[in-house]
Amino acid sequence: MDTVQIFDTTLRDGEQSPGFSMNREEKLRLAREIEELGVDVLEAGFPIASPGDLEATRAVAAEIKRCRVAALARARQDDIEAALRGIEPAAKPRLHVFLATSDLHLKHKLHTTREEALARISEMVRFAHRRCEEVEFSAEDASRTEPEYLARAVLAAVESGATIINLPDTVGYSTPDEYGEMFRQIRARLAAHPEVVLSAHCHDDLGLAVANSLAAVEAGVRQIECTINGIGERAGNASVEELAVALHVRQNHYHVATNLHLEKLYPASRMLSSITGVHVPPNKAVVGSNAFAHEAGIHQDGILKNPLTYEIINPESVGVPARRLVLGKHSGRNAIRARLADLGYELPDAELAECYALAIARGDAEKEITDRDLLSIYHQVRRAHSPEHAGVGPKTSTGR
Repeated sequence: MDTVQIFDTTLRDGEQSPGFSMNREEKLRLAREIEELGVDVLEAGFPIASPGDLEATRAVAAEIKRCRVAALARARQDDIEAALRGIEPAAKPRLHVFLATSDLHLKHKLHTTREEALARISEMVRFAHRRCEEVEFSAEDASRTEPEYLARAVLAAVESGATIINLPDTVGYSTPDEYGEMFRQIRARLAAHPEVVLSAHCHDDLGLAVANSLAAVEAGVRQIECTINGIGERAGNASVEELAVALHVRQNHYHVATNLHLEKLYPASRMLSSITGVHVPPNKAVVGSNAFAHEAGIHQDGILKNPLTYEIINPESVGVPARRLVLGKHSGRNAIRARLADLGYELPDAELAECYALAIARGDAEKEITDRDLLSIYHQVRRAHSPEHAGVGPKTSTGR
């Protein structure tokens, strides 16, 4: 079975998003967690951006040993030299060079022609390859680049020494069918270079970053660039936790594996949130607080009988401590019974029915029924039926 390499760019593309800036120590702390997660490549920064980013990139490169450490550079000599200084201490360095290839970017951002851009790609990738054994080239805005010209740009990079070719959906414009087809066309043009690894880097402007990345995998891509919690420019990047779980749960469909330790996904997510102070939405797939929480009575009943009825993966397998049965107005009788049992209390069916009715009434008035609410209802029902049992504690008590 093929392995898809996971290229984590939380410390570079993720950090570029507003509100997610990290200092040297925060980057180091998160880099250690990302290494524990089992990623194949960790992009540590964009060293030309600032002296602080260069210093942080060097610190990460010096400490991280089990995965490759990459640094980003524009296709400019001063950028490449700064990136080389950043990854100089790395045990497994990678230089990541990029240049925009769409006519929109060439004309309005770079003020250059297609031919001039091709010459620059060749020159700068060759310069990078002479100084770093492993070079990745990214054709920025690849998904909006004219296909024939994109193929020429990719071949120029490969023939100059790049062994990884990244074709980003830089502005989240593409659809899965389009994105997958782009890679199929490029793979056909690279028939003489089967050793070249194709890479996907997707943004979430249309909410399609993960879907596009998975379409790329189906098209033969064997590296995905992604971030923890999907952070990144604008609407963010493809989320590593969503991609990892999709490839694991649907392995019979994608026929690939990753080197990730899935049980580290939730801790990595929580560490990023603690560092940045930005928490994920409760409905966020895999790591959101509601990802393994159930309130609807039908769902709760199914979960109590067999978790597979409403969960496609065990919460502990991705590092979530446990699922939650949330009590509210949609909850069922079995969920009330199960939660009381967890708290150490039992009721006969008739009293449970009263408890359930009172709980649902409370749920209509409140967003959630807390344990304190439930225990108050329990004691109310017990007092109504057996005054002498008022204040009786859990079933495990000695009765004294």
